[in-house]
Amino acid sequence: MIRTTIASAAALLLAASPATAQDAQERLDARYDRALAAGYKALMLCSAIGHARDNGIFRGPRSVAEYELAGIQSPFDEIIADLPAEIVGFPQSTRVQHVLVEWADDMPPRLAHNRWGSGCALAPIGYDKVPEARERIPAPPPIVRVITPQTDGMKSVFDRGFGTGFGEGSRTTAIVVQQGNQIVAEAYANGFTPLTPQRTWSVAKSIAATLVGVAVYRGEADVAASAGLGDNEDDPRRAITIDQTLRMASGRYSDTPGNRTDALYWGGATVTEVAQTTPLINVPGTVFRYANNDILAAVQAIDLSAEGNSPSSLFRQLNMRDTVAETDWEGNYILSSQVWSTARDLARLGQLHLDGGVLPSGERILPEGWTDYVSSPAGPQPEGRPFGYGAGWWLLNASEGVPPDTYAAMGNRGQFVVVVPSRDVVIVRRGEDPAGQGGFDIAAFTRDVLAALED
Repeated sequence: MIRTTIASAAALLLAASPATAQDAQERLDARYDRALAAGYKALMLCSAIGHARDNGIFRGPRSVAEYELAGIQSPFDEIIADLPAEIVGFPQSTRVQHVLVEWADDMPPRLAHNRWGSGCALAPIGYDKVPEARERIPAPPPIVRVITPQTDGMKSVFDRGFGTGFGEGSRTTAIVVQQGNQIVAEAYANGFTPLTPQRTWSVAKSIAATLVGVAVYRGEADVAASAGLGDNEDDPRRAITIDQTLRMASGRYSDTPGNRTDALYWGGATVTEVAQTTPLINVPGTVFRYANNDILAAVQAIDLSAEGNSPSSLFRQLNMRDTVAETDWEGNYILSSQVWSTARDLARLGQLHLDGGVLPSGERILPEGWTDYVSSPAGPQPEGRPFGYGAGWWLLNASEGVPPDTYAAMGNRGQFVVVVPSRDVVIVRRGEDPAGQGGFDIAAFTRDVLAALED
């Protein structure tokens, strides 16, 4: 009888263990998601408000909540609104010093710290060295919408672009159309202006590819050379080239399509921790796998600290005065996503490529043929996607009404920089499109803008 009782108790214990372990894991995952959501909110508030105010544009928490913090990916969207945030500035100033977001009673709040010249950086989870509080940031005055389409046809395209004519649920914040190096049509949503920076998301990957091109032109990099991955010369990852990382063809493992890298973006991890250590699972150069880590590896392979190679140097040369490339808390650039820029500045990036890597002054900063290189599908191509891929740029060359030489920088939530060499046109569309919906049809929008330019 005793043996039966003991055996029954053991069976019950074993049966309960998986459920108990599952419950514990669910609690752990929920706590981690809450910490990431707090980091997301702290960084977005710091960057969106801080960069705008540095430009003399007043944005407040309500605007960021309406755009950057709305319609975001699950599970953050269910968590963020209820997390208390404090935005702190400097005496006698409206500039942001840092943002604190509470997320757990037994842990310090998540901290995003504004470092002048290099934007906001997110401290690791558990970081407790909070700068001395100064003053609360005041509420901003309202901003009047700017809209300047030049023709009835273009006005119709813009009206549909700011509505849902190119995607159900899409939310456009800015459009710039440039032809012959001149803005011919431009418009902004309420609360946004030509001086309002937004996060570029993966448009930053095209900026990263441009910086690689600058290093190649200066003789400081070779896309056929190793990207320097792996622990030593015998590590098979050492065979991965810079070209293969730019083409998303390193062959390395990534845990999700797109390789979300939440620990880096919102957790306070560093580029070195996240992007350099993933193992090899395919022969380099044979399989396309869109991954943040590949672009981060390409950036790590060039010396951005060298004079003339830094993002800020490129931005000065292009007159992208309202663009900032942010870093992790150790100072490594997060050029897979974390750049803040205006629509006009991104049009200048597109113009550089339209002009073949030559500045308006006549100075060349990209190698001859570099724009053909980034827009050529020389590597393995994505499956099941409407666009092909070059080297850090998407190929918009298979859509009806769009010239076959068209290519584009594309980013999350509807960021687009479209370059159409045969028409001498750059089209920039910024948005805060909700996650999980159809998104913005950039091919149809490009087609209709090009048609309107012929009116």
